[in-house]
Amino acid sequence: MADWLGSATRVLVKVRFSLIGLGLALLAGCAAGPQPLPPAPAEVLRDDRFAPASVPIDPADIFAVSDSMRRYLRTEVVSQSKHYGMQDGLIQALYNKAQLKLDYDASSTRNAREAFDARSGNCLSLVVMTAAFAKELGLKVSYQTAYMEEAWSRSGDLLIRAGHVNVTLGPKMADRATRTARDVTIDFLPPDQARRIRTSDLTEQTIVVMFMNNRAVEALMRGQLDDAYAWARAAVLNGPDYLSAYNTLGIIYARHGDADAAEVAFRAVVERDASHTRALSNLAELYARQGRAAEAAELRRTLARLEPEPPFFFFNQGMVAIQNGDYKSARDLFLREGERSGYSTEVAYWLGLAYYRLGKNDLANRYLKQAVENAVSRSELDLYASKLAKLKTMSK
Repeated sequence: MADWLGSATRVLVKVRFSLIGLGLALLAGCAAGPQPLPPAPAEVLRDDRFAPASVPIDPADIFAVSDSMRRYLRTEVVSQSKHYGMQDGLIQALYNKAQLKLDYDASSTRNAREAFDARSGNCLSLVVMTAAFAKELGLKVSYQTAYMEEAWSRSGDLLIRAGHVNVTLGPKMADRATRTARDVTIDFLPPDQARRIRTSDLTEQTIVVMFMNNRAVEALMRGQLDDAYAWARAAVLNGPDYLSAYNTLGIIYARHGDADAAEVAFRAVVERDASHTRALSNLAELYARQGRAAEAAELRRTLARLEPEPPFFFFNQGMVAIQNGDYKSARDLFLREGERSGYSTEVAYWLGLAYYRLGKNDLANRYLKQAVENAVSRSELDLYASKLAKLKTMSK
């Protein structure tokens, strides 16, 4: 085993797997007492209201290994296994930029073949690709969710919570009795962001459902509601106890104009978990739009108790301060938001702008550059890069 690997190398990146509506204060919690199962999928699905997906959805495709992946394993891993062993050979290939050359790309969730072809993906994509390679080599594979600080970003009128998953590779069965056999956990995170994290085990079926929920969220963000429904439907059918999929489904219904179906989906979540603030908030917003003011107010009182300071709470206050020309207060509020929920592109940009208005150009440049670096899509990168270039021109 190479010295740089250690007993458990950690390189973690963000992955989206939970979705809520703009301005809705939501934070997952645990309900007390027995939790009934969500309703049967047939009670929440509305196939007659959507067209078929533009592409087939097959869970087997997620971990499927292509011929080019097998060739890569033969030439880069299996051929070197006598020097490193299968496990270390794969790990070295993943980390050695001269070999696989992996990059982090949060713009979409890719299956194993897509991530390999693109040599990039978000952490769920890279976990899926790594697991597919490992299983092809006969290695033991397990998965974990990593608990870190709440991190939020916005896309249009949607708030997105970032979560994290990782994968652990164990030796082949024949090697597990050897003195050097060990499990190695892989987290796709730039080394300067590595930190101690808590994890809990996930089944591969949950990884599959997370993948489908991610695809639903991404299709929703692109405005492709038929595809979004198809992926959310698949997530519910493959993971009927995965509450985030029901919440995503409810948002898709609301966007599609199906308020009755949206209510059923959101209630499926809150009846299972009475403190699930994402679904509670979305349900409150739905009631408000329907003119059901008393029901919306009751839910919002519950939300205020569960989460007095919702995501982007300090950011929204900071934007009010910006509009009032109070850049010192804006700076302090953006800092609080960043420290609490992460310096997303939007938070970093406005913090940089507040520093710029305060004449702190070094700090302004630091956070404006961070806004560009934290962009999760090409369009977002181009937008904030142009803003940074414009500010640099104005400051000359």
